[in-house]
Amino acid sequence: MLVATNISFSYLDENTLQNISFSIKKGTNLAIIGESGCGKSTLLKLIYGLYDLDEGQIFWNNTEVLGPKFHLIPGMPFMKYLAQDFDLMPFITVAENVGKYLSNFFLDAKQARISELLEIVEMTEYANVKAKFLSGGQMQRVALARVLALEPEVLLLDEPFSHIDNFRKNSLRRKLFAYLNKKNITCIVATHDSTDVLAFADEVAIMRDGKIIESGVPKFIYNNPKDKYVASLFGDVNEIEINGELKFVYPHQLKVTLNSNFKVEVVKSYFRGSYYLIEVKYGNQILFFENDNLIENGEMVCLKIK
Repeated sequence: MLVATNISFSYLDENTLQNISFSIKKGTNLAIIGESGCGKSTLLKLIYGLYDLDEGQIFWNNTEVLGPKFHLIPGMPFMKYLAQDFDLMPFITVAENVGKYLSNFFLDAKQARISELLEIVEMTEYANVKAKFLSGGQMQRVALARVLALEPEVLLLDEPFSHIDNFRKNSLRRKLFAYLNKKNITCIVATHDSTDVLAFADEVAIMRDGKIIESGVPKFIYNNPKDKYVASLFGDVNEIEINGELKFVYPHQLKVTLNSNFKVEVVKSYFRGSYYLIEVKYGNQILFFENDNLIENGEMVCLKIK
């Protein structure tokens, strides 16, 4: 297990992380989400051992994670950490970057491993291209392959799909997380993308102002957000008072009906491919709901909550 107990850290005098505790079993995919600046990236660096903790402890099984005060080269050997800057060597090829830390003793096995990883990240055709000629998204995919090369026990990913085109991102996510699950590799992903959480994470930890404010199974937290901040991390959300109680309602949970006391005025319709996102005015509030068809601006419609 990976266990963090009451860890705190500050860059200067201001606390960056405060009293964070969590534990995850081997093979678990944990997603860490929260607004920019909440401490997600710093938490990954602490787990990897790039910084020294101010307080608390981190253990992987029976091994304590220690920082630069204890290790000449920071970082734990059984972990791999992919930062947002990729750190590729620009003047060697994609294949050479991926195989940089693989042994040359068995060259056939090394080449087979490189080919396997390039296929996972869909970069096979660029094997002999120097890294300096790649786009940002291509570099990110090569960096992903490189951190997998020695098959770590724990993989730490900081916004791993942020530079990758949408049309390729979904395929890459499916391949990567399927591979990690097959190999029983523990993975912690810091992300802004709710798809990383809802479709692939076993657990989610929600951060705000350097603290974990909620954690659990993604589906449960999505369906039962405790406040608007939590709900908004998964996309658009409406804050509606119903019978004196404040509800957080996602656009897909609102539906047009023939008659109700919940009447709204359409402001604008946004085409989203398989549906329209309808912006409406409800008193002094702006709300959103999904509908199969466009609705003209200014039209009054009745809504109900599914």
